Amino acid sequence: MNADSIVQPGDPILIDVPRELVGERLVLAAPQIGLGAELAVVITQSLAHLRPWMPWAKDTPSAESAEAVVRRMHADFIARRDLVFHIFARGADGRRGRLLGGSGLHRMDWELRKFEIGYWLRPEAQGQGLASECVCLLADMALQTLQARRVEIRVDARNTRSRAVAERCGFELEGVLRNDTLGVDGTPRDAAVYARIGA
Repeated sequence: MNADSIVQPGDPILIDVPRELVGERLVLAAPQIGLGAELAVVITQSLAHLRPWMPWAKDTPSAESAEAVVRRMHADFIARRDLVFHIFARGADGRRGRLLGGSGLHRMDWELRKFEIGYWLRPEAQGQGLASECVCLLADMALQTLQARRVEIRVDARNTRSRAVAERCGFELEGVLRNDTLGVDGTPRDAAVYARIGA
């Protein structure tokens, strides 16, 4: 064992992160190897809806390319580099049902304990309060289990539906950053920044 392989105190790799969060109607689950084919179908069905807001929603994925993404997400979850959760409908027995979309904690600063929540749902799962349930589950887990000091949601200022989700989940609008990001069409976009603050 060399000096580089010694784990330092506070190393995120040692932090226990739940691999599953169960809500009233949803189950959020860490990336699972073998999900690629199903994920490819859901993304393909959602592309027209996602393209205006999600830079990654450009091309129709194959089962193989989606599986490669899932495996990278799985590795990043274990290494605590990115905490993606897939969103499933919760069955009557409390188990995972149909795949509905994705979410997670991103752009993490483990020293400060700051996380950013992102989320998307397939079109037929929208308008039912499921995005709000998902965001509340993740925010509560981050603030309580991971002892987050700050949890952010950053959205295109024109995305009124995503902004409404943030507000329903108790996030406060801290400001609108002008020309903060490039939209999927390459034009500058304003970003609305919402946050919940921990202890």
